[in-house]
Amino acid sequence: MEDVDPAGLDFWSFVALANRRLAQEYGFRHQLATEVLLTLNRASDLVTYDLEAAVHRPRGRSWSGFRLLFVVWLAGPLEPKSAARLTGMSRAAVSNLVKTLVADDLLHRVPDAHDGRSVQLSLTEAGHAEMVSVFREHNEREFGWTNALTEDEQRTLVTLLGKLITSRAEFDTRSRS
Repeated sequence: MEDVDPAGLDFWSFVALANRRLAQEYGFRHQLATEVLLTLNRASDLVTYDLEAAVHRPRGRSWSGFRLLFVVWLAGPLEPKSAARLTGMSRAAVSNLVKTLVADDLLHRVPDAHDGRSVQLSLTEAGHAEMVSVFREHNEREFGWTNALTEDEQRTLVTLLGKLITSRAEFDTRSRS
C-alpha cells in the first residue's frame, strides 16, 4: 500500500489514487466505471448543493420541495404516486413534503373526482407565483453551470446520460421508479 497524505488529495487526485489502488492492490478490473460514476455523483452533488444553497434555501425551500413543486407545476394536477415517479422520490417522501407544502399554501391536495381513494396535487395561486419567480433564478443558475459546455456538448451529455439511465434495464438495478 502506498503512503498517501489525505490532506493533499483533491477530488481528481483521489480518483487517480482510487483507480491505482483498486487495480493494483485489489485486482478490480473496471476502474473506468468507478471513475465515471464517482465523477457523475460528484457533479450531481455539486450542482444540487449549489442550486439548493443559492436559490432554494434562501426562500425557505429544500431541493426536494422544489422538485415536487416543479413537477406539479409543469405536469399537474397529478396523483402523489405520479409525483413520486416523476421526481424520483419515494411515495413516503412525497407524502411528507405534501403536508408541509399544503401548510405553506403552495399546494392543494384534493380528493380525486374519479377515485375516492386517491388525491390530486395542484399548485395554489401562491405556489404558481412562487414557481414562476423561483424558476427564473434557478434557470439562470442552470445556465451558469451548463455554459461551460457548447450546445452540442450539452446535447451529447443528455444523450449519454439518457443511455446510462435506460440501459439499467439490462441488469438487476434497484430504483424507486
